[in-house]
Amino acid sequence: MFSPSGPTARELAVQALSSVERGYDLLAPTFDATPFRTPEEVLGPVVRALGPLGPFRSGLDVCCGTGAGVAALRGLCPERVTGVDFSAGMLARARSTVPATDGPPVHWVRADARQLPFAPAFDLVTSFGAFGHFLPSERPGLFAGIREALRPGGLFAFPLPAPPPVGSRLHLALWAFDAAMRVRNLVWRPPFVMYYRTFRLADVHRELRRAGFSVELRPLEELGRRPDGSPRCRLVLARRPA
Repeated sequence: MFSPSGPTARELAVQALSSVERGYDLLAPTFDATPFRTPEEVLGPVVRALGPLGPFRSGLDVCCGTGAGVAALRGLCPERVTGVDFSAGMLARARSTVPATDGPPVHWVRADARQLPFAPAFDLVTSFGAFGHFLPSERPGLFAGIREALRPGGLFAFPLPAPPPVGSRLHLALWAFDAAMRVRNLVWRPPFVMYYRTFRLADVHRELRRAGFSVELRPLEELGRRPDGSPRCRLVLARRPA
């Protein structure tokens, strides 16, 4: 799963026993060498699917990490792109890896995604692979804050992979990971919130609508379909009414 330049088992153990913020501060120098970084095989199809839905002047990537989503957004948002994350280590890594002169200006903001400090200033908001860090009870506030950061008519978009088939190796692995994380958080402080099986499409669709979005789902055909014909990944498009 990890390249030789990735974190060691000891480093991962230390991260897992830290808070989310401190854990990502520790992981930041080697994060891009882990499978946790959103791959170009996902970023590319998302950007190409969003292109015809523009134009977008300014973009925001929530929980931007080391900047993979911000770099992708620069091809869609010619005025400016902003990345927000609460890990100072991840933001420092992002500043060093995303070229300052290759595209529109980039701004990096350290803030908690549950309390976004933005007025309605963005045409497009994205997020990649971070929703497992939010408890279900926190999602309504998260979505409300994203809505407030969008201009009227603005779009909140993110990819959502299909859940693995019940009983498959991946399904069992994710179930075991979530179970281990729940036990860890019962017996160890500070908690480290990361669950793979709590971000369910039906729940998310309902919560986005309650937050004031109109919601559309589009298959990301570039990522293929499962044997039953369903898409392997959908693009969730939540638009703030004009």
